[in-house]
Amino acid sequence: MTVLDSRPDVPGDPQGRIINPMEGSEALISEAGVSMAPVEDLGAGRGPFWLDDWLRANATDVLAWRRHIHGHPELSRHEFATTELVVTLLRAVGLKPWVLPGGTGVVCDIGRGERCVALRADMDALPLTEATGLPYASTVEGAAHMCGHDAHTAILLGAARALAGAPELPGRVRLIFQPAEEVMPGGALDMIAAGALDGVERIYGLHVDPRLEVGSVGMRVGALTSAADLIELRLTSPGGHTSRPHLTADLVHALGTVITSLPAVLSRRVDPRSGTVLVWGAVHAGQAANAVPQDGVLRGTLRTADHEVWTALEPLVASSVESLLAPTGVGFSLDYRRGVPPVVSDAESTALMRAGTEAALGEGAVASTEQSSGGEDFGWYLEHVQGAFARLGVWSGPPAPQSDIHRPTFVLDERALLCGVRTLVHTALTSLA
Repeated sequence: MTVLDSRPDVPGDPQGRIINPMEGSEALISEAGVSMAPVEDLGAGRGPFWLDDWLRANATDVLAWRRHIHGHPELSRHEFATTELVVTLLRAVGLKPWVLPGGTGVVCDIGRGERCVALRADMDALPLTEATGLPYASTVEGAAHMCGHDAHTAILLGAARALAGAPELPGRVRLIFQPAEEVMPGGALDMIAAGALDGVERIYGLHVDPRLEVGSVGMRVGALTSAADLIELRLTSPGGHTSRPHLTADLVHALGTVITSLPAVLSRRVDPRSGTVLVWGAVHAGQAANAVPQDGVLRGTLRTADHEVWTALEPLVASSVESLLAPTGVGFSLDYRRGVPPVVSDAESTALMRAGTEAALGEGAVASTEQSSGGEDFGWYLEHVQGAFARLGVWSGPPAPQSDIHRPTFVLDERALLCGVRTLVHTALTSLA
């Protein structure tokens, strides 16, 4: 692994680890001690002065943190080294972070006062093998940061250390470095149970978006992502010979009935404006062509952008399956696993984030963005406090290709890291003003 840094005068570690963090030398350097070229700060000069000064002096460290995390990905609930890195870098500037009981996930407050806003980043990687060919690509087989959580963590670290150096803050900023976003129902529930939202009035977050050009931030009032639930339906039958289906319960026919009819039933029982969609992903039953199998399983995902619809879906699915299977004589058990709620940004929090983004990057920085059918466990935080979630542009623009997230070839424009730092800092300041 080659991790490049802006401080080649600091003694290097061949593994690219943090060097003397308690002495303020958080540099990440290659074995050869090669310096990393700086990237353009698209918000330079927009202030406040202490933020400009901090980014001018530390911008390449933000990139180095991201590259180190990228090269050493950790899967959900195993982010131990990433947690240690975050704690070390926060303590190095006098902050007092605390780690969740499970050993992954960090919470830390900056500033003083009764008012408190939270900034959240997720830290876990995906179970994929990277195929980017980058010099700092994943060194872990079967794990890679192909969703940008390495960038999210580095951005929040940058915002934290910049805020820690501010002359004065108008209140408290709570940093939430969250584990396990990629598994349902999500590590956000662990953070909430540990008290991460206690005393918080609003919460904000960013997620990289390769469809938006770097320097832009996409936001919208209302649903930004969808609820995502898992359905597993297991069917049972006495089994029998296909020449005598009337003497048994035809399990495969029953599976086909549910596969085709349940999505149709839901489309007539749920408001079509809710964006509710059921898609099957797996079906298994039987081995022989002339035997009615005794068991089978059907799995799929059910998504909706409407919070009220989401709360009503589980009993609706259960009653619909029962009605569809009643005439077939096939037995069943339904395992309905609620995933994450939709991320719904409220109008006031979105307006504050918009104002913060425009202060950070300029009036043309805010872009409209579409509601996605993907899930994001940031929605759990919004079940408890108001807040807003936005999409950070990481595409270099034409003629550069767009590489979607959750793919082994996903890459991002690292200028977005500095845009993210500025956006989070200004959003916190605006929200507390």
